[in-house]
Amino acid sequence: MSQSQLRLPYFDLSGDSFKHLLGMNQSLGESTLGVEMLELVYLRVSQINGCSYCLALHSKALREREVAQVKLDTIAGWRLSPHFSEKERAALAWAESVTDISRTHAPDDVYLPLKEHFKDAEISDLTLAVALMNAFNRIAVSMKR
Repeated sequence: MSQSQLRLPYFDLSGDSFKHLLGMNQSLGESTLGVEMLELVYLRVSQINGCSYCLALHSKALREREVAQVKLDTIAGWRLSPHFSEKERAALAWAESVTDISRTHAPDDVYLPLKEHFKDAEISDLTLAVALMNAFNRIAVSMKR
């Protein structure tokens, strides 16, 4: 099997379930988090999970929104980069913690800074967005998308 050959057409085989994931993505895109914030989080989660399909997709989406290339180039090192706001830093820290939840257990010192920048509903949406992107990454990587 070649590296680029899809293992299974999961979007057809599990069409209803996959359609619900896409619907959740659409709903989150309409949330008050904003598309740029979501795409930054999606890009970082996809970096951690090594999903090349998603990396290309979310990088392109951010470039189309005219996010500075230097910001995209430094997202893996956001803690040291001057190109991220405190709000973005809180979201990225949470995204990393939730993505690696078996190790981090989403501690209060990562959660509490969210309260300074996001409403409760936005924190909920952000958490769902991280979970959703982890699901998409796991599907794409395991099925060789």
